[in-house]
Amino acid sequence: MLAALNRPHEGLPFRILGLDSDSGSEFLNAPLVEYCAAQRITFTRSRPYHKNDSCFVEQKNWAVVRRLVGYQRLETPALAALERVHELSRDYVNFLHPVRKLSEKVRRGARITRRYDEVQTPYRRLLATGVLPRKTERQLTLRWAAVNPLRLKLEARIRATHTCRPRSSADHLPPRSVGKL
Repeated sequence: MLAALNRPHEGLPFRILGLDSDSGSEFLNAPLVEYCAAQRITFTRSRPYHKNDSCFVEQKNWAVVRRLVGYQRLETPALAALERVHELSRDYVNFLHPVRKLSEKVRRGARITRRYDEVQTPYRRLLATGVLPRKTERQLTLRWAAVNPLRLKLEARIRATHTCRPRSSADHLPPRSVGKL
């Protein structure tokens, strides 16, 4: 777990301030808590038996990972291939995939009005904050200039379909409850 946490930590252009996890046993252990304390990372977890606490992470997980590799269960041999798919999709999502961010949510009686800011890629949003050192900003700009959208998308799809091959075409569909007919 700590090795997996170190990889993105080293590759990020900014310091991690907080780590929010679910209540799974893979996250609730002494080495992880010690690591977070040593790195000055605030560690929080969701409430037990409240699975909707991490709905935004799960939504992003579906939007990125599940669209590429499907819903089948992946075993340990597929880990290297899955890491390569993540590596490819990371640039695609962060440099090329625009998202809108909720800026205001107002409730008037039973009606909820949501307002969103301008649609931007995470890369553009990060540059707009002005918190990055000039050197890091230049490195990200060079990386952005080298991104080939078509190659990224195609290679990620090819890797996902060949190395994380589903058992059947039904594995690409979200799980559905089966009722009486």
